[in-house]
Amino acid sequence: MDKNSINGIPRADLEARPRWKRDLSWFLGGQLWATKTGLAIWSKTAARIEAPLMKATRGRVRLNIAVPIVVLSSTGARTGERRDIPLAYFTDGEDVILIASNYGRERHPAWYYNLRAHPECALHIGDKGGRFIATETEGADRARLYGLAAERLNRVWEVEDKRSGAREIPVMRLTPA
Repeated sequence: MDKNSINGIPRADLEARPRWKRDLSWFLGGQLWATKTGLAIWSKTAARIEAPLMKATRGRVRLNIAVPIVVLSSTGARTGERRDIPLAYFTDGEDVILIASNYGRERHPAWYYNLRAHPECALHIGDKGGRFIATETEGADRARLYGLAAERLNRVWEVEDKRSGAREIPVMRLTPA
């Protein structure tokens, strides 16, 4: 068993992430994307081609260099069809953590509802990855994980949190199946 990955997904331990990486990623692009216009451009263009790009290059090429990216494959809540979406992630122990920020919009993202309806899913980076079961975190666990993401990934989380209004942004814990 590979100690550097969880079910084929590389570990991304935020508590061990050096400050210089946060600062460099912010300098190289975080400033641009941490605006209302930047987030709108990213969600409408770059995010839509990230999953096919990662699949075509077996995970070697990606557009977002600021945060670790994984492709979530889930079943549509209403359609039952397979949905692939690139998402920022980090790891906590033996689980993968996803934050349902939806670029700071006032509604939860569609993938969140997909996981609520069908918790069985897959995560992959290129041809590496595996099956997971998703559960929503609550209480102190949710607060700790969300706080860690806001503190350690980059300032984009702060902007998204402010734009989300009164909505509490869900945090999903994915455990290997």
